[in-house]
Amino acid sequence: MNEKTTLYSLSISARATLDMHSLNNEGGEGNQIQTRMVNIVGGDGRLHNVNAISGDMFKHIQAEHLFRRATDGAGLPLCAACRQFNANRISADEAYIQAIADMTDAEAIDLMLTTCAQDDMAGNLITAANRSIPRKSVVEFGWVVGLPELTTTDSYFHVKYATERSESQREADSDEAARGANLGQAIFHRPASSGVYAVVAHLELARIGFNDITQRYAIDDDARRARHAALLESILYTFLEPNGAMRSTQNPHLVAFDGVVTVSKAVVPAPTISPLMGDEFADQLERVRVALNAMRPGALESHRFDSLGQFTEIMTGLIQGTEPLRLTYAG
Repeated sequence: MNEKTTLYSLSISARATLDMHSLNNEGGEGNQIQTRMVNIVGGDGRLHNVNAISGDMFKHIQAEHLFRRATDGAGLPLCAACRQFNANRISADEAYIQAIADMTDAEAIDLMLTTCAQDDMAGNLITAANRSIPRKSVVEFGWVVGLPELTTTDSYFHVKYATERSESQREADSDEAARGANLGQAIFHRPASSGVYAVVAHLELARIGFNDITQRYAIDDDARRARHAALLESILYTFLEPNGAMRSTQNPHLVAFDGVVTVSKAVVPAPTISPLMGDEFADQLERVRVALNAMRPGALESHRFDSLGQFTEIMTGLIQGTEPLRLTYAG
């Protein structure tokens, strides 16, 4: 059996070309759906207003893929609430809440880590017995932000026709339309965005199963390896199937995906640089890797990809050939 490479952390810095999507919206006003827009400072140092998809959306996409993997042969433990994919996770597990009533915060975190892989890696704020116990997520997503000058949003006219189209109904509709009511059909406007989007994500793999209060691992190495593999798989699926709003009729066209996967094999952060800085982001990441490796030889590796297929090959190799680093000071 080949020995696996241990990873401290992993980062993704990438550009994704998405066409005709509406994955993240702010709500509606009248018959007009408002798409998500944010203000950023681009690589040119100027302010821009661009379309964006929130990190919350991508975190939810990743959590759903992790849930599916956990319940489909990965052998990962889930609390009662996570087995129902309850957004409150273990905070909605009555048995757990009762069990921690007389526990310290450290003991409550230990019980969470052994009980539920989803809470371990996705994080949670446990609110019970008049106290709050935080568990920081192992996974971090930034906003997926459109590159200025390369992203646009348009609004498209839609009509929903009534199913009843008898002669009497058509006459009634015609009479109402003449009075301006337009009954029998609903007119509305939907946004669709197209462009090149900057993606950044970071995974603290060494923290899988780690109690930040006691500075010890609450689960054994085999359990950590299983969670590590499932987590990386869920990250891969997040980009293979970017879920979100309006996918039934505006499933996004993923045209291109390129960037860098950076991994750290020692206690050095896997660096990420946003593609918002411009085309040189990958070269800058390579300079950072070389400089850090001069100080900590062999600590960092980078894997460039220029397509979704190549990204899938890289992630598959990491899923099959790596495991989470065990911090040497941890119990």
